[in-house]
Amino acid sequence: MPAQPISKENTSGKSADIAISVRNLRVRYGTREILHGVNFEVPAGETLVIMGGSGCGKSTLLRTLVGLEHPSEGEIWIQGKNFAGMSGTQRDDLRKKMGMSFQSGALFGSMTVGENVALPLREHTPLDESTIDIVVRLKLDQVGLSGFENYMPAQLSGGMKKRAAIARALAMDPEILFFDEPSAGLDPIIAAGLDELILKLKKAFRITIVVVTHELASAFLIADRMILLDKGVVAAKGTPEELRQNTGPRVRQFLDRVPEPEMAAEIDYLQMLTGENPPQRR
Repeated sequence: MPAQPISKENTSGKSADIAISVRNLRVRYGTREILHGVNFEVPAGETLVIMGGSGCGKSTLLRTLVGLEHPSEGEIWIQGKNFAGMSGTQRDDLRKKMGMSFQSGALFGSMTVGENVALPLREHTPLDESTIDIVVRLKLDQVGLSGFENYMPAQLSGGMKKRAAIARALAMDPEILFFDEPSAGLDPIIAAGLDELILKLKKAFRITIVVVTHELASAFLIADRMILLDKGVVAAKGTPEELRQNTGPRVRQFLDRVPEPEMAAEIDYLQMLTGENPPQRR
């Protein structure tokens, strides 16, 4: 069944169609603060893309959104509930409405593809094995892996592993789906296929989707809204068109792929040594 907007608790003070609300989020590791007061919202049924350079805090943000890290300050409201303020049991119950596709796929190598997809159902539902088998075949069909349930992860290509991981993330019919660098390590054709799969899932099930990526072509294709993180703060947020028109220096540097000054100096030095012009950035 497609995910529907959930009414928020009165204490949230937000409208009913906001799936995720992040308020003044700060995350520290010891004395080092990674996220410095991050604020944004994700309307139900939309896709938010989180972009930023290496070390900007986007992976920390994603881990905090799914409960793998705990905020040092601030709030995370998911479907009207204070996710960060919940007890462990309450947080686990809400997590059952979420799906997560990790960057590497994170499939269990000792299990078949079908067993990987079935794992959440066996752990968290009372479904009998015959019903689980039907669900597994359905989820694999949705990601284009029909008939691969008996294969081992080692027998799959990189793109197929990512699709199998998505099938596992879909096993519990989540209302919110998280992706960590879905296109990382894939060639452009396979990456484009995953982009189309994400678009298909959103259209078919109206799932709220949050994607962390540094792939600009993918980001602008799948996003309804985007945020650009820079050194732990939100440098820009808005629709893809609003990001394209943003004239902020750090925004333009990221979108136009302009190297940092020290990188530019290294390129000039290599050019002097080789006498060749470096490849033009596009």
